[in-house]
Amino acid sequence: MRTSRILITSGEPAGIGPDTCVSLAQSDWDCDLIVAGDAELLASTAAALGLPLKIDRYDSTLPLRAHTAGSLRVLHLPAKAPVAAGKLDARNSAYVLSLLDRACDGCMNGEFGAVVTAPVQKSVIMDAGFAFSGHTEYLAHRCRAALPVMMLAGGGMRVALVTTHLPLSQVPAAITAERLTATLKIVNSELERLFGIKMPRLLLLGLNPHAGESGHLGREEIEVIEPVANELKRQGMKITGPVPADTAFNRQYLAECDAVIAMYHDQGLPVLKYASFGEAVNITLGLPIIRVSVDHGTALTLARTGKASDSSLRTALALAIDMLN
Repeated sequence: MRTSRILITSGEPAGIGPDTCVSLAQSDWDCDLIVAGDAELLASTAAALGLPLKIDRYDSTLPLRAHTAGSLRVLHLPAKAPVAAGKLDARNSAYVLSLLDRACDGCMNGEFGAVVTAPVQKSVIMDAGFAFSGHTEYLAHRCRAALPVMMLAGGGMRVALVTTHLPLSQVPAAITAERLTATLKIVNSELERLFGIKMPRLLLLGLNPHAGESGHLGREEIEVIEPVANELKRQGMKITGPVPADTAFNRQYLAECDAVIAMYHDQGLPVLKYASFGEAVNITLGLPIIRVSVDHGTALTLARTGKASDSSLRTALALAIDMLN
């Protein structure tokens, strides 16, 4: 098994991103682990948490080596303003985005094999004047990817989304034949590429209650979802559905699929997060790079208290290592 270089972006500096990065560094890892962030902030975080940490400044000429507990290679990018735990400062929004930019550039040029992202605070980035609709969309734009697909994994499930951060009123119009076709093809090919699953089995949810009840509760299934599924099945893909969302998450269906395809954010993710909150991970499909993320937010009230769990970040890093190997 070869050693790969993986970059973790430490996220919103006032949140628990720095805490979980420092905690993660207390274990051995079968990768060359690099954290992008303010080196002084990471050092002070370790001190506040009472964790031993030897920080080395990273540069790309360093040889690859497996990560050893208690040390950390830091790709130092300085914060723009002093950081106070739990207190957002819009002046640091440009710093947060610089972490993502450096990660994308490093993954695109082969410096890093994958990026794992700690949480950012969307609201404060937007307050600073940046057009920022979310991590996934920002990374896709930076990597010039036409259609990123969000997929969460946890609790023995994988759930991918056709639409992501949209108001519910806008969802039906966004589920076009073109978008649904592209989403299903991306999920199918990425399950093969990243997870080594040959001929993935996809479970497709309907949009409406009872998957439209033969048109009595909505016609999206008849006019868009079923025709797309039938055409892709003719092309050789393994697709079941559309099936009603309220019965899809049972043992029989889940045992016979490799991923569930949900039409919108809160259709599929509540079930997965109930089964695995704090240990689920978010994988962005359709990018030219490998990107894995945590399933939680910045948890500002827990920053530097020692109460933040690093379980989701650990799971995300372990998955990134598995993908690369």
